[in-house]
Amino acid sequence: MNNRYRMQQIKLGLDEPKSELPKKILKKLGRKDLIISDFEIIRESIDAREKNNIKMVYTVDFELISSQNHKKGVVLPINGKTGVTLAPDMTYIDVEAGNEQMMHRPVIVGFGPCGMFAGLILARRGYRPIILERGNSVEQRISDVNTFWEKGILNKESNVQFGEGGAGTFSDGKLTTGIKDPRIRKVLLELVKAGADRDIMYKQRPHIGTDVLRTVVKSIRQDIIKNGGEVKFGARFEELKVRDGAISGLTWQSTETGEKHFLETDTLILAIGHSARDTFRALNGQGVVMTQKPFSIGVRIEHPQKLIDKAQYGGGAASGKLPPAEYKLSYRCESGRGVYTFCMCPGGYVVMAASQEDSVVTNGMSNRARNSGTANSALLVDVRCSDFRSEDPLAGVDFQEKYEKLAFLNGGGTYKAPKCTWAQFKTEGEGSEGKGVINSLPAFAVESIREAMPQLGKKLKGFDDDNAVMTAVETRSSSPVRFYRDAVTLEGSFAGFYPAGEGAGYAGGIMSAACDGIKVAEMIIRKYKGLSQ
Repeated sequence: MNNRYRMQQIKLGLDEPKSELPKKILKKLGRKDLIISDFEIIRESIDAREKNNIKMVYTVDFELISSQNHKKGVVLPINGKTGVTLAPDMTYIDVEAGNEQMMHRPVIVGFGPCGMFAGLILARRGYRPIILERGNSVEQRISDVNTFWEKGILNKESNVQFGEGGAGTFSDGKLTTGIKDPRIRKVLLELVKAGADRDIMYKQRPHIGTDVLRTVVKSIRQDIIKNGGEVKFGARFEELKVRDGAISGLTWQSTETGEKHFLETDTLILAIGHSARDTFRALNGQGVVMTQKPFSIGVRIEHPQKLIDKAQYGGGAASGKLPPAEYKLSYRCESGRGVYTFCMCPGGYVVMAASQEDSVVTNGMSNRARNSGTANSALLVDVRCSDFRSEDPLAGVDFQEKYEKLAFLNGGGTYKAPKCTWAQFKTEGEGSEGKGVINSLPAFAVESIREAMPQLGKKLKGFDDDNAVMTAVETRSSSPVRFYRDAVTLEGSFAGFYPAGEGAGYAGGIMSAACDGIKVAEMIIRKYKGLSQ
């Protein structure tokens, strides 16, 4: 019998330590004859509705011991009076292997969250995956990105978008997700094992931090290699090989030497991320079925972190006992377009994130400490497929490229993004810096942001402050395409071909991409009993 229980809505004051949780649980139970055993925090959030009485709110799983005979496994009645439920079993269970023999090692293209977790699951089960990543290892990638930020020299193959860990390695390591998937806990546990702080297991909006994430992705890579996998950096995918409607192999090119290689395989996971536009175009010409997908466009908006803290915490902001405050805002315009904030980075930085020459893209990044003093987030407007004015599956890619090139030109042609204040953006005065930002966006986005900002300011005091800084252009909130994928087999246009993750249109962030990678790996394991060699 399961004697592990869960209690929600346990509140602590800002001066109360987490060690008080067992006492709070027993008080709510009204039982002095019991001892709390093996308690685990499942969720922590902040209740700041009363600014002068902010509380930390917890969900806790626990077991009970009788204080009289010290026996474990005390049985509680499950009803409204106890305020507890049985804790669900959250153990990840390995899927059973199939009956077919895998003739060739599986290949994974892309080493972001999706490819990384697909590779980890397959490697641990003995399938010895080969992973191709066009960018460099995280150690070299750090140098490549710093050279870009400091000198404006772009490495088209290894940058903020491409390389070990994917785009998330140079963001914030935000693990917030809207999906409900039992694999989420598996992902979090693996990240903790690889070096992330254990608080990601229970924080309401968990994040690893860019600085820590660099160690985490390297650790996962080493785990894959230890279990028989192989990771090739500087290996750019070139062409699929298909025989009788099934994958038979692929070619890839070394970005260092230009030498081309052939890999024979009957199992290919495509986990390329949302920015591999040359790969989208190559696959579109090789018979891979894909369709247009809506996404968003906008700017990065920055405020002093103290302004956000005061708006969210009131007087509690001065306590020094609360983390940098976050927000999530949205507004529906009269046109029907949505305007919303995305990828909010408390105590973070706005960074350039280009992966193509003569183009500018912005992104947000935070280190673990989130102590920059500045808060930023994407401020985005819905982009509809009808905005592309084309039926071409890659029309969304063309749309993104158009505005990224405009941002490059409007920023002076040196990978320095155009920026202005909200005051300059809303007035568009003659000679205003706002013109550089405004001219880097479609007219509907400008109109929507102007309509939305005062309304968002009503939801979060100070959000529409005239001094808020806006930087253009943010285009890569999600992939502009979705690859065909069978809902049952998860195979794409060919047998053995598994489009996965954010680039394929089946995820939107680190957690959902990682879960999709595990999901696809599980499907492959269910099919094959193991390698023949």
